[in-house]
Amino acid sequence: MSWTDRLPAVRGRLLKDEPLGPFTWFRVGGPADVLFLPQDDEDLAGFLKGLGPAVPVTLLGVGSNTLVRDGGVDGVVIRLGKAFATVEPRGGARIFAGAAALDATLAREAAKAGIAGLEFYRGVPGSVGGALVMNAGCYGSETKDVLVEAYALARDGRRLTLTNAELDYSYRKSARAASEPLVFLGGLFEGRPDDPAAIVARMDEITARREQTQPIREKTGGSTFKNPPGHSSWKLIDEAGWRGKLFGGAMFSPLHANFLINTGEATAADLEGLGEAVRADVKAKACVELEWEIKRIGRT
Repeated sequence: MSWTDRLPAVRGRLLKDEPLGPFTWFRVGGPADVLFLPQDDEDLAGFLKGLGPAVPVTLLGVGSNTLVRDGGVDGVVIRLGKAFATVEPRGGARIFAGAAALDATLAREAAKAGIAGLEFYRGVPGSVGGALVMNAGCYGSETKDVLVEAYALARDGRRLTLTNAELDYSYRKSARAASEPLVFLGGLFEGRPDDPAAIVARMDEITARREQTQPIREKTGGSTFKNPPGHSSWKLIDEAGWRGKLFGGAMFSPLHANFLINTGEATAADLEGLGEAVRADVKAKACVELEWEIKRIGRT
């Protein structure tokens, strides 16, 4: 009997051999052995507690910064739904956001409540859970600047409250999240009081800037590589001659050279292959190592 026949009872949905491409912005990738869509946090905690410890668990948010390989993903992939997308002010300049809430929704609801400092989330193409995992940010601000504490489940279903310091954030990374499997449920954020109209005006500027400089209507995963110290990835890619070049159905955007896009018929292998070719060429020409910012998961 396979482990997939001995899964814990749940109130949510368990889908076997479920294609993951439709759940990602790249629209590519193979199936999950099992995709779990929990009904609520109690359902999720009970499932994790009852799931065999040897079964791999992978979190998938809105798929904005994730490339699922063509061979699919081992074990259980967990995707959080509307029950995990609550956003609500908590008094003063604090606001709670569930892990499945879009970063842009957090920015919008903070603005409505007169909470400034979270405007940058309007320019982050992802969910709050992903932001907590990778210290997401843009335009000079990042998650560690505004997070008070995060709420998560351990791999065995235990509930955890983790302070900003305990998450040990650095550029696009949480050392704590990298060292142990965590399922983030949400976070408590703190900004500063300001006039809602002024906050919205700053958010509108961020939106306009994104539309002018990023291929936001393409099948993309956001920034492909982290910026190496002292360098901009887009400039290194551009100077190496890869802006707008096709590789199968994959291409680095003519609008922003650090945005990998699916032109319509790309496979995950095309996208990752182009990324690796660019990494090798930039290293050869500029002696700089590009590090993936996009999370690549699954079997090749």
